[in-house]
Amino acid sequence: MSRQRSMEAILASEFVSIGELVRLTDSRYSTLKYYTEEGMLPFEQEEENLTRRYRRVETVARIQHIKELKASGLSIPQIKEALNLYKSAES
Repeated sequence: MSRQRSMEAILASEFVSIGELVRLTDSRYSTLKYYTEEGMLPFEQEEENLTRRYRRVETVARIQHIKELKASGLSIPQIKEALNLYKSAES
């Protein structure tokens, strides 16, 4: 198993791992994995080792947005719809 990067290194990086997102957002690993599998957290995948890499700034903001929507009482399907509408408005 590889050694954890320092928070300083994580904050300076464009891409982070799901484990690093856990540390940055104080979220559970299983929650972020679920959001990824549901298509709520976009990622890039390196060919050689299939590691999922998330764009740090955008993904942390998206997780915060998901937390806010969830706190307002929306269900996962409603959150997914809201994220898709938000994404469409950005384009």
